[in-house]
Amino acid sequence: MLERFKHIHILGGSGSGTTTLGRHLSEDFGHFHLDTDDYFWEKTDPPFTTIRPVPERLVQLRHKFQSHEKWILSGSLVGWGDVLIPEFDLVIFVTLPGPVRMQRLKAREIQRYGEEALLPGGHAHEAHEKFMIWASQYDTADETMRSLRLHRQWLTRFTVPVVHLEGEMTYQEQLQEIEKQLSRR
Repeated sequence: MLERFKHIHILGGSGSGTTTLGRHLSEDFGHFHLDTDDYFWEKTDPPFTTIRPVPERLVQLRHKFQSHEKWILSGSLVGWGDVLIPEFDLVIFVTLPGPVRMQRLKAREIQRYGEEALLPGGHAHEAHEKFMIWASQYDTADETMRSLRLHRQWLTRFTVPVVHLEGEMTYQEQLQEIEKQLSRR
């Protein structure tokens, strides 16, 4: 059933698995995979330190959209990508319990930077702490920051099917749940 959707957006809180799901779906269904982090952030060393201006992000994304017949965009556009809402024909919203997301984020940060870099005195410690505090607020924050409430509010703007994947699932379970929700429509 997913074959009929050419332009898919997958969003959720940091650590919810949007990028992983996007990669799997792209491999299985022949879509080109895009991730919002590649457009939101300038390429820097260390990474994730310089935010790219919104107009540049939008130009780059639209160019990629036009360059590929089928694509999946994972990550969040909320707050800066509203003009792209008409581009999607399916939206998948992924949510996980906060402790699971935070555990995944910590493991990802260790893999990305190394455990020593995240410890007090390490070169990435301060940025890591700031990021983890920000990410931990996703489930409880209001609409003034990227949060569950803001994502839910943003999803009401879509007229295309929105699938909600809730809780920990294997990729196969996610596929089954997507198919199940789409077959009800």
